[in-house]
Amino acid sequence: MSRILTIQGRELSAVDIKTISNLIADNPDWHRTRLSKELCERWQWRTPKGLLKDMACRSMLRKLEQKGLVTLPAARHSGNRQRRIPDVPHDCNLIETGLRNLRPIQLIPVQNRTAVDDLFHCLMDRYHYLGCKGHVGEHMKYMAVDSENRPVACLLFGSAAWKTSPRDRFIGWDGAARRRNLNLITNNTRFLILPWIRIPHLASHILGLSLRRLSRDWRDKYSHNICLVETFVDRSQFAGTCYQAANWIKIGSSKGRTRQDRYHRIQVSIKDIYVYPLTTNYKKLLCAQS
Repeated sequence: MSRILTIQGRELSAVDIKTISNLIADNPDWHRTRLSKELCERWQWRTPKGLLKDMACRSMLRKLEQKGLVTLPAARHSGNRQRRIPDVPHDCNLIETGLRNLRPIQLIPVQNRTAVDDLFHCLMDRYHYLGCKGHVGEHMKYMAVDSENRPVACLLFGSAAWKTSPRDRFIGWDGAARRRNLNLITNNTRFLILPWIRIPHLASHILGLSLRRLSRDWRDKYSHNICLVETFVDRSQFAGTCYQAANWIKIGSSKGRTRQDRYHRIQVSIKDIYVYPLTTNYKKLLCAQS
């Protein structure tokens, strides 16, 4: 391999691939987690908080194996390792009123492995059309509750899309700038208003609440800011009305292909792409050299 590969935002040379292959050959008793942590230590591949980017490294290793560039140790676990979604009892009684009768709406940051987290995943998996089996990488979860502490909505913000032409043109990104600064964007990957909640203007109100605190919460959790939020709205399912009402900017549409569609044969729903800047100088920050 003579060219540089970019996987999980990291550039890999032939020397890097050789290092990985040698580690595997010299340490046949290492499992994949041990291998990924060793690589993170050697490369000082860490989050802004100083934590090893172990999950990103493991994903990179799997992609290298798929390309036939390395042969990994056998996985220690087999079968479906997706999170088991708990069945949490919850009230499904119809709430149909004006928004002022539910205020104040509060957003509760959802922490992993808590009762609220179990309820969040139960609701998302049961009522969101895409489900929600889990997530990797940097993310923020919120549950919205009304003045009586009743859940009304769930939101998940996760990793930004690696590459999408309308967004990259809108920002003014080339490949190098995108690799440097992609972590300054988050994607609103899930937004669920619970099906028994029928409150006009609630969705745009909750979006506004989340955007006003998102960068601060992200900085507290991951020690870096974000300056732009994106989302992809499946136009076969939704019109994107709540994003428009919350002043998101529609910048284009996807091409109706998946990221795994190397040969342009897989057709999926076209998605409208919306973004919301969190700072006035977001383009300068996203195109910065370092």
